[in-house]
Amino acid sequence: MGFFDKLKKGLTKTRETITEKIEKLVIGYADIDDDLLDELEEILIMADVGVNTTENLMEAVRKGIKKKEINSPEDLKPFLAKKISELLTKDSDITKIAQEGPTVILVIGVNGVGKTTTIGKLSNYYREQGKTVMLAAADTFRAAAIDQLEIWGERTNAKVIRHEENSDPAAVAFDAVKAAVARNVDILLIDTAGRLQTKSNLMEELKKINRVIQREIPEAPHETLLVLDATTGQNAISQAKLFTEAAPISGVVLTKLDGTAKGGVVIGIKAELSMPVKWIGVGEGVDDLRPFVAEDFAKALFEK
Repeated sequence: MGFFDKLKKGLTKTRETITEKIEKLVIGYADIDDDLLDELEEILIMADVGVNTTENLMEAVRKGIKKKEINSPEDLKPFLAKKISELLTKDSDITKIAQEGPTVILVIGVNGVGKTTTIGKLSNYYREQGKTVMLAAADTFRAAAIDQLEIWGERTNAKVIRHEENSDPAAVAFDAVKAAVARNVDILLIDTAGRLQTKSNLMEELKKINRVIQREIPEAPHETLLVLDATTGQNAISQAKLFTEAAPISGVVLTKLDGTAKGGVVIGIKAELSMPVKWIGVGEGVDDLRPFVAEDFAKALFEK
């Protein structure tokens, strides 16, 4: 099964929550009235599109009705499909790669969202692209995270820079950047701790990591990716808001899109946080994490 087919299969529950409910809704109405619009609004909110985004989409629908772009209930689905596609394709979702020297990618997110596994899958993706990869175990507060990263290093043939448990995360990042430069590595992926409950500590820690990285490579990190679990829906958006206060996030990795009805969160993250979704995970397999392509997502969401 190709990645688009996996994406389409992974979005089945989300498609049932949005697209198929809209199709069923319009069958029950001969004309567009307030009841229809109220039900449409509820469908979007239930799909975790987000309240603000839903309000904006509903405002677009009402304008579409006034401008005669929507003349019957049957026009609602193609109109919304077009608006959501436009929303998703706004701004670049492409991961920034350094022109020369190592591309440094800092990976952040709360524990339990699949952060270390995501780094392993990113490592595999870049290795398949023919690039050399190095991993840095800067989540030093959990021995399990360090061990897990070492396993991924072995699986993807990537060197892992690690220190002892509870050592300074910035020191790990510093050693990793020095090693990546010295060995002319293409991609350096840095794992970090996910203790959001101590936000001020996390903020200082991430600032320190950024400082030591920039001492060696002024334009790095080239990407700061926030890993979020799609199955948590609106909670993922709340996490993203908190993390934007702790670090300058350049994009989101959305894991576990397969089998959740909350895939609308992709739309909410993009619209409410103006934050590009750069990678999506649609399964447990090592190849099931791929760059996010907005057109493919919209197609998989609205096409049968």
